[in-house]
Amino acid sequence: MAVATITLDRAFRVGPVDRRLFGTFVEHMGRCVYTGIYEPDHPTADAGGFRGDVAALVRELGPTVVRYPGGNFVSGYRWEDGIGPQADRPRRLDLAWKAIETNAVGVDEFTAWCRTVGMDPIMAVNLGTRGVQEAVDLLEYCNHPEGTALSDLRRAHGAKEPHDIKVWCLGNELDGPWQVGHKTADEYGRLAAETARAMRMVDPGIELVACGSSNSRMPTFGAWEATTLEHCYDLVDYVSLHTYYDPLPTDLPTFLASSVDLDRMIDAVVATADAVGARLKSRRRLRLSVDEWNVWHQSRFEGQDARTYGDEPALIEDVYDVADAVVVGSLLITLLRHADRVGIACQAQLVNVIAPILTQAGGGAWTQTIFHPFAQAARWARGEVLLVQPSVESYESALHGDVPLLDATATYDEETGEVTVLCANRSTDEATELRADLRGLGGSCRVVEATVLSDDDVRATNTEQQPDRVIPRTLPDVTVDGGQLRAQLPPVSWAVIRLTTVSDR
Repeated sequence: MAVATITLDRAFRVGPVDRRLFGTFVEHMGRCVYTGIYEPDHPTADAGGFRGDVAALVRELGPTVVRYPGGNFVSGYRWEDGIGPQADRPRRLDLAWKAIETNAVGVDEFTAWCRTVGMDPIMAVNLGTRGVQEAVDLLEYCNHPEGTALSDLRRAHGAKEPHDIKVWCLGNELDGPWQVGHKTADEYGRLAAETARAMRMVDPGIELVACGSSNSRMPTFGAWEATTLEHCYDLVDYVSLHTYYDPLPTDLPTFLASSVDLDRMIDAVVATADAVGARLKSRRRLRLSVDEWNVWHQSRFEGQDARTYGDEPALIEDVYDVADAVVVGSLLITLLRHADRVGIACQAQLVNVIAPILTQAGGGAWTQTIFHPFAQAARWARGEVLLVQPSVESYESALHGDVPLLDATATYDEETGEVTVLCANRSTDEATELRADLRGLGGSCRVVEATVLSDDDVRATNTEQQPDRVIPRTLPDVTVDGGQLRAQLPPVSWAVIRLTTVSDR
């Protein structure tokens, strides 16, 4: 059995946990919106047409923010189509996913729904086929109190108070040739700068996210960020980072090491942004918005070009197993480990489309394996992230080099004295013994709760008939003695150990 040692010391902190690290993403894509969150004829639907069973699961999941309405979808979206009486809204071709968009759900309905489930919206504007004026108009419609044509139009549609959306994404993945309105870095950087200046004239209090690369495999990765930020560095607050991990083309040990790639990607984008800031002699320090991340079985996806208008609406409804959940947990650990520079993160997506929640149209809703690491981290990772560096054996990964068997981080809430340890055991065949030195926490510690998500079959999944096949269960025999914590973590597992500290003084 491998032994992993970590030291927890409240004096060594990475940074505060921004609650927006636990964000999600709703795109007009597949069944994420229609028969996902919204289904007026469903037995649980509320007065606005949103599914009550899904809303209950979203509250249990606990996301704090949600990016909307895309994604690739936003690069061809006319936001005006989604306001006013639903019967009068036009049906449009969605070029991104080759679907028919009914516009039954738009900004007013979506924003109202967000508030009912406890999330704040993050709005993306179309910089693919549109530009400065349309972005400014949408911002005025959403955030200006009253007394202008667009703010009064919102009020006439029933939203008397401003939507007060604080975070805005300046387009989506415009480095990608698949994107409607694909641009060069210079073209996008200049447009982003012009749009940012104008939007801040409408509402100086907003935060803005510039598009980074679509993924680290793009030939322009790094160069795209550098050129874009030369144009808009002092006008934005965040640069985005998107990344997905596919288990199918790799072996299991390599897939379990996916978060190593995210670690390196974050470091690369931070270094690039800081280099631009230094060249511009700026005193600002940009943060990252990892506003699309997840496990995605991309090698099964035929691609956008394979679709035709009028196809079955279901799209990339991946079913997740234990290994997928452990990787998602490890990606959450990485996001927390970079809490000093990552301020926003959105798991893509929320329902049906590569999602923690699945639904049947007219039927039930249930949670996937990846639901649980997110829900636990969102609920318990609070306060400040501690600097945690596991000492443990490593293994050779086909894509990522030497990879530690254990991935771990911890948070410390000074107000409550609560400590949360999050662990992912990457070993595929053996348990790993965790030994944690707790003496640096400054008091006596006791275990409040310890859970583990694992299964003898790493391919085990949840279904509508067996929604609780893979869920966190009690992790036995976790002890604290003399300031030392010990626990045995099964192979391919995600564990959460919650402690409370009592000062010895």
